[in-house]
Amino acid sequence: MKRLLITAALLTLLPAAHAQAQSQQAAPLRQDAAALKRSVEQFLQVQSGGLPGQVTVAVGAIDPRMNLAACPDPQAFFMPGARAWGKTTVGVRCATPTAWTVYIQATVTVVGEYIASAAPLAQGQAIEASQLVTLKGDLTALPAGIATDMGQVIGRSTNISLPPGTPLRLDTLRSKPVVQSGQLVRLVSSGNGFSVSAEARAMSTAGDGQVVQVKTSGGQQITGIAKAGGLVEVAF
Repeated sequence: MKRLLITAALLTLLPAAHAQAQSQQAAPLRQDAAALKRSVEQFLQVQSGGLPGQVTVAVGAIDPRMNLAACPDPQAFFMPGARAWGKTTVGVRCATPTAWTVYIQATVTVVGEYIASAAPLAQGQAIEASQLVTLKGDLTALPAGIATDMGQVIGRSTNISLPPGTPLRLDTLRSKPVVQSGQLVRLVSSGNGFSVSAEARAMSTAGDGQVVQVKTSGGQQITGIAKAGGLVEVAF
């Protein structure tokens, strides 16, 4: 009798256990939030590998309510215009077995050296090494195009007057003129098997590598590239 009761009890429990097992098997696996963060962090570390300075990547929190199907190979990517610099957004997509795309916030900090004015700089004044100082900070928090080497600045001049402590932007600096307006210059041109040289007068002021117009003794106006030593290279 006791054996019959045990058997009956087991027969009662088996359907429930079977149904529970089926339910567990049918429940889809969720994408691990930690794996998503690792994908974004690794992606940004690769993208920021060539940046100057010490790079730190911080991935923002992922909403725990996010319910994504598990993905064996999530792929991180940038939206057009985004980059591994300062506050940014990284997309992560899954192609199979279930397609989905999410966007995750992150911050890339780049601590490095930059050049600033150590003394007041007057507009148009040629900059000397004694007027500069090297500082260290988060380059992503500074304006774009900051000078990171004194060689980029020395000998150039500013478009505006700057107070001490101002980070120097390359787009606000002018090269030291190598050709002055009204100066006699030497036109030079060379090619396969020939070389031509003539004298002309500069019609404008230009730095090394800048375009300048000159007038020959015969009155012809020619456009060339200013070079150090009062030379203007012309392509024919």
